Amino acid sequence: VQLVESGGGSVQAGGSLRLSCVASGRAFSTYAMGWFRQAPGKERVFVAAINWSGGSTFYSDSVKGRFTISRDNAKNTVYLQMNSLKPEDMAVYYCAARASRWSASFVNEYDYWGQGTLVTVSS
Repeated sequence: VQLVESGGGSVQAGGSLRLSCVASGRAFSTYAMGWFRQAPGKERVFVAAINWSGGSTFYSDSVKGRFTISRDNAKNTVYLQMNSLKPEDMAVYYCAARASRWSASFVNEYDYWGQGTLVTVSS
């Protein structure tokens, strides 16, 4: 599985961005998907995850209520809608796929990773 993220960029605090991640292969609908982020000098941390059907999602406390994860299995794509962005949201955002129908929140539970897309938030 190859994952390609897009949609990162620069935005002012309070603004919005939508990240997309397109997956190769025909098995996309059988994978749980997640978004993680990594700020400079810090570890990669969980942001949001969605199960194979899109019927179950969960979020880190830091983004709950502001970010929304969704997927379109017909397009092999997972999205992360980010609203009310804060300077502390600034990071490289990574899309990840898990060879399971059920999502998870730890880095080592995901099998495939994209190259990342940078999100910059200015105050």
